[in-house]
Amino acid sequence: MKIGIVVSEYNYDITMMMLQRAVEHAEFLGAEVSEILKVPGTFEIPLGAKKLLESGKVDGVATLGAVIQGETDHDDIIMQNAARKIMDLSIEFGKPVSLGITGPGQTRLQAEARIEKARDSVESVVKMLKKLEKIR
Repeated sequence: MKIGIVVSEYNYDITMMMLQRAVEHAEFLGAEVSEILKVPGTFEIPLGAKKLLESGKVDGVATLGAVIQGETDHDDIIMQNAARKIMDLSIEFGKPVSLGITGPGQTRLQAEARIEKARDSVESVVKMLKKLEKIR
């Protein structure tokens, strides 16, 4: 199975560690990461995922990002919209697109503590691909 990963460059120190964990876990699960797309921020993740799905080169997409709380509700707005569009893409294309974005409402320390959640994003895609294969 070939999966793509879309990762936010915002909060780069955190998200690039997430990317590393995700790639390593995909290999462990026997999935090939055939495409990695880095986008400016979490807000851009759905468009990146859509382009990977349209390319036909991937069976599913794992998303990675870290939305850290600021002084306004901006983090809530970003997260809610990204999550909704990610879900919409999964339904539209009939392929798994996982939500591997941590936040909102987290501090930088909490985001660092959740770096390993990137593995869950990849695992979700792999498990869904296996389950969907059974009903085809």
